[in-house]
Amino acid sequence: MKKRHIEERVFHILMLISTCVVVGSLLGVIGIIIVKGAPALSLSMLTQTSNGGYYLGGSGGILNAIVGSLYLISASIALAFLIGLPVALYLNEYASKNKFADFVRLCLDVLYGVPSIVYGAFAFTLMLILGARASLLWGIITITLLVIPIMIRGIDEIIRTVPSKLREASYSLGATRLQTAANVILRQIFPGIVTTVLLALGRGIGDAASVLLTAGYSDSIPSSLNSPVATLPLAIFFQLSTPYPLAQQRAYASAIILLAIIVTLSLSARFCASRFSKFVIR
Repeated sequence: MKKRHIEERVFHILMLISTCVVVGSLLGVIGIIIVKGAPALSLSMLTQTSNGGYYLGGSGGILNAIVGSLYLISASIALAFLIGLPVALYLNEYASKNKFADFVRLCLDVLYGVPSIVYGAFAFTLMLILGARASLLWGIITITLLVIPIMIRGIDEIIRTVPSKLREASYSLGATRLQTAANVILRQIFPGIVTTVLLALGRGIGDAASVLLTAGYSDSIPSSLNSPVATLPLAIFFQLSTPYPLAQQRAYASAIILLAIIVTLSLSARFCASRFSKFVIR
């Protein structure tokens, strides 16, 4: 057997092993969560809010944390998208050959790697300076700061894959840069935008450290932006921190619910992306 065939076989085996490790790890995590949490999963967890003794093994549910997480992540993703999309379009359509654009990308790469607790500490400090208290509003601000670098850099890289011939064809027809960006570029990158939103959503909805000091915690569903809000990651953290076996089991059940929400949102987004992929020119 020739040397190049041996190398190809070796790398093929290594890639197969790596794939099996990744898939096996994912299945292992999901399996452990389901095995430990399924016995404690009940309808009352989804339909009732927690009371004072819920985290000590009492009655109630985590409806407040489910609704709070959905409030928090939906508002944060929407706000990050409204800020991130114009920035990404500017970096590519208006400042593509500018050193300032490269500097902005460098800053975003640095922010991308900053631990979430640092964002939480920054937002908490800002909150104290302004004399505010932990609430849904400050939780939204914190998560928005956390996912904005992901949103901008993801969309930025996707826009850079759009063929330059599409822009040239649009300009030749008399379209402006704004018209080209709105009617040509956005249609081409929509499936990629969905993927970016999913990445941002996954980090935002599953993060507990960033909102630990800024969102607060409440046993009720928030009634306004100034109300403290419970989240699923914090609910899982608080239940795992207790010495009561029933509460710890409920933590894994809460993790199942969080996983189900992420999977549902991911499948819905993938379906929408597939419907628009026919407009993409490859």
